Amino acid sequence: MSMAFISLIWRGIIIGILTGLIVSVFRWIIDHTLKLLMVVYPFMTSHPHYIILYILGTLAVGLVLSRILKPALLDLTGSGVPQIEAILLDEHRMNAWSVLWRKFVGGLLAICPGLFLGREGPCIQMGACVGQLLGQRSRMSDKEKRFLLECGVAAGLSAAFSAPLAGVIFLLEEITFDFHPQGCITALAAAIASDAVTILFFGVRPCLYLPLHANLPQSSYPWIVLLGILIGLLGFGYQYTLLNLRWWYSKIKLPAIYHCLIPLLLVIPIGLWNAKILGGSHDFISYIASLNQSQHLTALLGLLLVFFIVRFCFSMISYGASVPGGIFMPILVLGALIGAIVGIIMIRQNIIPLSCYLNLIVISMAAYFGSIEEAPFTAITLLTEMVGSVDQILPMTILTFIAYITSNLLGGQPIYAALRREMFAN
Repeated sequence: MSMAFISLIWRGIIIGILTGLIVSVFRWIIDHTLKLLMVVYPFMTSHPHYIILYILGTLAVGLVLSRILKPALLDLTGSGVPQIEAILLDEHRMNAWSVLWRKFVGGLLAICPGLFLGREGPCIQMGACVGQLLGQRSRMSDKEKRFLLECGVAAGLSAAFSAPLAGVIFLLEEITFDFHPQGCITALAAAIASDAVTILFFGVRPCLYLPLHANLPQSSYPWIVLLGILIGLLGFGYQYTLLNLRWWYSKIKLPAIYHCLIPLLLVIPIGLWNAKILGGSHDFISYIASLNQSQHLTALLGLLLVFFIVRFCFSMISYGASVPGGIFMPILVLGALIGAIVGIIMIRQNIIPLSCYLNLIVISMAAYFGSIEEAPFTAITLLTEMVGSVDQILPMTILTFIAYITSNLLGGQPIYAALRREMFAN
């Protein structure tokens, strides 16, 4: 191992530490703000006259957010991953420092009010900004500077989900589409360092801990194949809708920087109805996992179906509104709802035991994510690290593979590449 390679690894570790600190603070603020919404919305339900004040506050947040976005709207819109892909393909340039602080503040202003956006996209882009800034301040070749930006990508996802392996695999499968041992080892060092920092803030418990205490019976595997086809169809539908959001929002006679006001105001009645549904949201998945199975079948399935429709529609409204925020967690929530609906039906039909309810939720999250992102390896690794279990790796792999193939046969494509082409079409 050469001294130059060792130096590159050390720089990757520095990027990981800095990214871990930034993302940990970002995560901590979001988590605690969303918990505060669980108090604020029930309070407003009991005291309706405070809703007017909340609406005025929301309008103020929207105006501040629009000012933050205005100087660099293209760089700050959405997750930031398509922009990073464009940079690595030499199709785009960004002012790393400006994007870093604006994404941090803008991401908080968009996600903390409860919009159905994920934190991981902003975390990835902020990590890339850290990598680019360090590269700019070092005497390095363009190739090594590229490695440092890639380190930031892996470190950002690792810190967002406490998932270092998924961070590196995501980098390979969805960003670079290439394997360079030097780059991968450096990215792994960054991902490990960033995850180590998050442990100081959040401990060693997986960020979406769902312990699986049983294995799916062999007799359920044919049904897993059918479920994979269903999830592939739904995943393609999600892709199709997401890629047409730009057209829908173009019909609104309002400057793009003010589109954020639409979801910020529309989320208020949703929060007044059920505050648990707000945000990305890790807590909502835990809520789905703990549902009382003794409820009447029709009522339980009806509730979950309403949750799915609301989450799907408002995820699209949130993401299409030119605001900072990702799609990872919104996708995983929808996958969890699909798994919960199918799981309840299979339990009531005696196809699987009640103890396997969580299994369906977990493997459906991986499959739905894998079919939409066209990234089955990332999906399987991410869910394994997030929930803290490898016990159901075979059914998860089968389901994700079938969902991926189904979506691909329908014309599905890597979602970030498609978003990049759409974003930089002009």
